[in-house]
Amino acid sequence: MTVRLDFTSEAFFRDPPKAIATLRMSGPVVATRFPLVGDVWITTSHDATAQVLKDGATFTLRKEDGDVAGLRWWMPRFVRTIANNMLTMDEPDHTRLRSIVDEAFRRRAIVAMEPRIRAIADGLAGELFAHEDPADLVQRYARILPLAVISELLGLPLADRPKFIAWANAISSLTNVVSFFRLLFAFRKMRAYLAEQLQIARAQGGEGLIAELIQVEREGGQITPDEMVSMVFLLLGAGSETTTHLISGSAYELLRSPGLRDWLEQDWSRVGLAVEEFLRFVSPVQFSKPRYVRQDVEVEGMRLKKGDRVMVMLAAANMDPAMHDRPENLDLERKPNRHISFGTGIHFCLGHQLARIEAACALQALFVRWPKLGLAVDPAQVHWRRRPGLRAIAKLPVTPGAHGTHAASSEGMIANRSLARAD
Repeated sequence: MTVRLDFTSEAFFRDPPKAIATLRMSGPVVATRFPLVGDVWITTSHDATAQVLKDGATFTLRKEDGDVAGLRWWMPRFVRTIANNMLTMDEPDHTRLRSIVDEAFRRRAIVAMEPRIRAIADGLAGELFAHEDPADLVQRYARILPLAVISELLGLPLADRPKFIAWANAISSLTNVVSFFRLLFAFRKMRAYLAEQLQIARAQGGEGLIAELIQVEREGGQITPDEMVSMVFLLLGAGSETTTHLISGSAYELLRSPGLRDWLEQDWSRVGLAVEEFLRFVSPVQFSKPRYVRQDVEVEGMRLKKGDRVMVMLAAANMDPAMHDRPENLDLERKPNRHISFGTGIHFCLGHQLARIEAACALQALFVRWPKLGLAVDPAQVHWRRRPGLRAIAKLPVTPGAHGTHAASSEGMIANRSLARAD
C-alpha cells in the first residue's frame, strides 16, 4: 500500500515527530510518492536506514547505464555534470574522489580554523541589527556564516560573497519542477564561476582548498576537469546550505524554549553536547539521495525488488524510539546520542567536523552578544520553506531586547515544558 504524505507541508515541517510516528506505523520501509522523485520506498527506522546506507553493493546510487539515480531524462547536461560527484558515486569511483578531497582537507586542518570561525561569528552577531530591527536571523546570520567560512576555506575572493548568497537563496527556493527550472540559471552561472576559479588556481596558484585540490591533482590524483568542478560545487553548496538550517533551526528551538536556553547559557562548555541534540532533533537533511535496488532484498522484513528505488529518511532514523529514549523530546543533555544526521557508511559526511564547529560558534556568539534576544513574532508565525528533503526555516525575525519577545508566549511555554529534560 502506498502511503500518501505531503513532505513539503507546513504541518510536516512544524512537527516532524508526529508525521514520522504516523509513517512508522506502516512499517520500517514504506512505499510513497516523493516530490521530483516519484514512486519510492522510504525507511522509517534506524536499522533500515543503516542497512541501506552501508550496503552499497545492493543499494546503488547509479542506474545500470551509469546515470545518477535521482536524475530525470528532461534535466540538462550541465545539471548531470554537477550531479556527477562523490555523493552520487558507488565504489570504486567514490573512494577515488573521496581520497583526493580527504587529502586536501587534511592539509587545511579544519580544527585549527575554530578561532577564525568564532571571529567571523562574533563579527556577524555584532552586525545583526545594524540595518534593521527586527532582523531576519536566517538571511542576516545563519546563511552568511557558513558561506563566509566555506568560501574562505576554498580560497574564493571576499568580493564575490554576494554572488554566493544569491545562489544559495536560489537553491533554497527549490520546491517543485517549476522552481527547479528557475534554479537552472543560477546553477549554470555558479558552475561557470567555479570552473573559472579553478583555472585561475591552476595558472596562478593561491591559498585555500581549491589550491590544495589542484596540488593533489598535479601529484597524480585521478580526477577529470568536470569532476573537479562538481567537487568544488558540492563543497560550496553542501558546506553551507545544510549548516544554515542547522543554525537557524537550533536558534529557533532556544528562542522558544527559555529553560533550555538558560541551561546552555549557564555553561557554554555544554554547547557541543547541545549541537549533537540539535543535529538529531532539527535534522536539516531529512532524506538521502534515491538509490536503486540491484537485486531482490529484505529490509527489516519488507521485500524490495530489483529495480525499486529507495530513499533513507534520516529524520525518521533520528526519531526511532528503539535508539533514543523519548525521541520526540529535545533533550540537550542526551547521552548517548546515536543520531545519523551525517549518514553512515562510505558516504558519511566529509564536513561533519566543520558543521559542528560552525553551529557551536554560531550559537555561542549569537546569545552572548544578544543575551535578551527574542523572537519578534509568535512561534506560530514562523514558517518553513516547502522544499522536499530539507527542513529550512524561511524567515526568523528576531529582536535584540526582551521587549516584544515571544519566547515566553503560551506556545513557547508549552513547548518549553514538553521539551525540557525530565528529572
